[in-house]
Amino acid sequence: MTIAIGSDHNGVALKEALKQGALQGHIVRDFGVFTSESVDYPDIAFAVARAVASGECERGILICGTGIGMSIAANKVQGIRAAACSDVYSAKMSRRDNDANILCLGGRVVGPGLAAEIVTVWLNEPFAGGRHARRLEKIHAQEGQR
Repeated sequence: MTIAIGSDHNGVALKEALKQGALQGHIVRDFGVFTSESVDYPDIAFAVARAVASGECERGILICGTGIGMSIAANKVQGIRAAACSDVYSAKMSRRDNDANILCLGGRVVGPGLAAEIVTVWLNEPFAGGRHARRLEKIHAQEGQR
């Protein structure tokens, strides 16, 4: 799977840990950042979201301090369903029921071990479809996609 990943300055360490661990075996496109120098998270969120929305990457992972800012920004890109998750169950359900295509994590909220578990579950959980697909169609209609 091709995965777009990006972080702000608060997520660099967790991003690197995921690249060296849970994301092994996947093609990873890193959209930055690479230092702890302060940056504006929307710039990274938009770049990753556009890569996912265009089909260039199948899914994306964004990391900031809490995951919330990244999820808000990424969800402004048409076709993106970004979910901020800090536990395995929420990550699983974001895929199964909502077909989330971007996972947002908080570098100040989850440690590397839990983050690896969350990412592994999120990457492997299929979308259930059925009644959930009908609900997503309503979201797409609101965006003007369909």
